Amino acid sequence: MIDFGEEVKLGKGDSHRSYHSRKKMLREQILSRGVKDPLVLAAMEAVPRHRFVPESLETEAYSDKPLPIGENQTISQPFIVAYMTAALGLTGNERILEVGAGSGYQTAVLAEIVKKVYTVEINQNLIIDVARRYAKFGYENIELRYGDGYKGWPECAPFDGIVVTAAHEHIPPSLIEQLKVGGKMILPVGEKEQELVLVTKDGIDSFKQESQISVRFVPLLRNT
Repeated sequence: MIDFGEEVKLGKGDSHRSYHSRKKMLREQILSRGVKDPLVLAAMEAVPRHRFVPESLETEAYSDKPLPIGENQTISQPFIVAYMTAALGLTGNERILEVGAGSGYQTAVLAEIVKKVYTVEINQNLIIDVARRYAKFGYENIELRYGDGYKGWPECAPFDGIVVTAAHEHIPPSLIEQLKVGGKMILPVGEKEQELVLVTKDGIDSFKQESQISVRFVPLLRNT
């Protein structure tokens, strides 16, 4: 479990102020809302969220809200990142597919926990920035590619878990197909009204889905 004492373990590009802002974020936004998975808490403590937002918004990086990152995209609020990550029930040995790298923050949180993260991003401008961040922070267990996330990454399937960070009107069948039997996928579903849905694949051709919480995500973009 996270130690909320005064010991400070600064990461690359970190500061005492940002570290303690992150501790406060964990206490007030995440633990207080019921996310208590120690692997998730440790990952979100480790990743300096202020380095994944535009420089002009660094002072707001640990606030309880999504933030714009350019290209009409956003970085999700910390609670949603924690909730979606915890929903997968990770143990540390998984291979995870992420649809929508965005700023790279959700990817980095996953990479702190699991064996390998495969992330697909459709916006080439975002890919340039996020690739630089992965290199800066030394993540060697992330594979990034340009592409249509609706189609997933079939060459590297099946995956133990899938996280989708943009909303579509339905659950993509291609992603269910790329999920291992017993694996889980968490994704926002809907257009104007959206909800997080947890999908569990319980057979080669069967799955169950459970509605979680109401959310608001940017739409899942497709190659036309």
